[in-house]
Amino acid sequence: MEEAAPTEEQTPSSEETAPNMTMEERKAKMEQLRKKLAASSKANRASLIEESAKLKMTARDAARLERQRKLAETLRTKAEAEERGEDVEREKNWEWTIEENDNWEKKKARKARRADFEFHDDAHAARRRYKKELDLIKPDLIAYNKQKEIAMGLASGTLTSFDPKNGSMSTAVVPTTLEQQMAHDNLYRDANTLMYGDSKPSEDAIDRVVSKINKDIDKKSKFSRKRPNEEEGDITYINEANRVFNKKIARYYDKYTSEIRASFERGTAL
Repeated sequence: MEEAAPTEEQTPSSEETAPNMTMEERKAKMEQLRKKLAASSKANRASLIEESAKLKMTARDAARLERQRKLAETLRTKAEAEERGEDVEREKNWEWTIEENDNWEKKKARKARRADFEFHDDAHAARRRYKKELDLIKPDLIAYNKQKEIAMGLASGTLTSFDPKNGSMSTAVVPTTLEQQMAHDNLYRDANTLMYGDSKPSEDAIDRVVSKINKDIDKKSKFSRKRPNEEEGDITYINEANRVFNKKIARYYDKYTSEIRASFERGTAL
């Protein structure tokens, strides 16, 4: 078996190698790299500024931007509807149901009734406070329905699990007539009812009352007619603009007039 003769490594010819870049091509390449570097630096700086602005943005600024965005969307929708010859309000009203519209009208009427913020007398202020606190009360309908079931003689779970869509409700009577009568008298009390002082609130109801009292106490302790930007000492201004002006004047001239003012206050001025 004949051995194959080793072949010599062929060196690439001068035609196959890439030609060397000229000075002009090197300058163009360098200029292109510099432009890429400048664009990358500019993009990084813009991203850094945007991120810093987001970190500095407060909740109030975010809410303001959200309101501006919604206003812009409303104006854009209105402009597009006018171009098509459509009524924006009519199209928007189709999104609400009759129940939602009735609730909205009731809310507007209640807000109009409570629009009188002037102080008339103590009774009027107490009534406003009472009406305002009524909005915060969440009735326990489950416990009420359970009492009503016993008072009406219905089976347990009839009112609590009743679905109006089905349209059927069981009317099974509870056999304990005495218990039913006592529950009826307890639920529907009138002037002739002799039962009193037998209502025991639940632990959740007690916790709600305690939390409401603590909230009122905390709110009252934080309330103050003194503004946080008011300084201690004599009042030398008549409004906010005058206070800022006096503060600015004092910053530059107090070092010259403090001794004269002190002499006037002591009564020893020449």
